[in-house]
Amino acid sequence: MQVSDGVITVGELKVHYHQKMKLPIIDARKPDTTDSISIPGSKNIPYDEVAERIDELDKDHPSIFFCNGPQCPQSQTAIKNLLDAGYPADRLLYYRGGMHDWITLGLPVQGNLQEK
Repeated sequence: MQVSDGVITVGELKVHYHQKMKLPIIDARKPDTTDSISIPGSKNIPYDEVAERIDELDKDHPSIFFCNGPQCPQSQTAIKNLLDAGYPADRLLYYRGGMHDWITLGLPVQGNLQEK
């Protein structure tokens, strides 16, 4: 599934690479939909705040956006909001599997949602 032209959909290996290289991973979920867990190394910027907080995104590296999984529209909405605000599509990556696939695969989670 592709969110928009120019936005690449990625899998767990790319997320792991971003973790290893300390590259940006954005949890686009609203805090009340997270159960206070997230992908380790991710930063929470809720989808409905991302356009106003655009200056918090890494200008030098693409950011991976995720939410609760394929059934959840929060990361897709965040990406569309950024594109509407003029943010370049080549700086956005979409992890469609989100927390659903991450947890299903038994990958590690961080216990407290980080709002930096």
